[in-house]
Amino acid sequence: MEAKVKILLAEDDENLGLLLKEYLIAKGYDTDLYHDGETAYHGFMRNHYNVCLLDVMMPKKDGFTLAKDIRLINAEIPVVFLTAKNMKEDVLEGFKIGADDYMTKPFSMEELIFRIEAILRRVSTEVQATDQNIYKIGIYNFDVRKQILSHENEEVKLTTKESDLLRLLVSNANKILERNYALKAIWIDDNYFNARSMDVYITKLRKHLKDDPSVEIINVHGKGYKLIM
Repeated sequence: MEAKVKILLAEDDENLGLLLKEYLIAKGYDTDLYHDGETAYHGFMRNHYNVCLLDVMMPKKDGFTLAKDIRLINAEIPVVFLTAKNMKEDVLEGFKIGADDYMTKPFSMEELIFRIEAILRRVSTEVQATDQNIYKIGIYNFDVRKQILSHENEEVKLTTKESDLLRLLVSNANKILERNYALKAIWIDDNYFNARSMDVYITKLRKHLKDDPSVEIINVHGKGYKLIM
């Protein structure tokens, strides 16, 4: 059975959000609704999505900021902005961030479905060629969805935090993963105790990756960590 397309819907208008969610579900799309940009971001970190529909004007984190944060984690995921504005500057800002499409409220539900289907058709070949849930880390395969790190006949089932942290590291491979960014993304709060907790998880990940000497997680003093591979 083919897996359903999963959509992240971030919309602070409760009535419109529920209407959109119900319509998308009726059309066969597995849809999660979030009412502000911050909860949408944490939802994105916890789940796998195929498309993001983001309202531009939202509390806590606006749609443009949310899109930038999401694209740091997954540079390929399609993003469609939903907005009540029709200003040229907003349209340009959206496409500068890398929007796949842009819809101005009010819009027809049928048109939204048409655009989602068009985006999915366009990216389907790329998705078939490269499964974005599988990362190659030296001799290891990292399955994000199953939270499994494997090589040869050995498999390690990662905890959710181990998996989230490794996902951030591999998404930023050979670049610095800023400590505070990782803490806020995974632990929500960058306080002292969470920082110590993250150090423990980094140590665990190093042990999981120890069989490949070409793979290393290094400390970058005063900044964060870097996955060398």
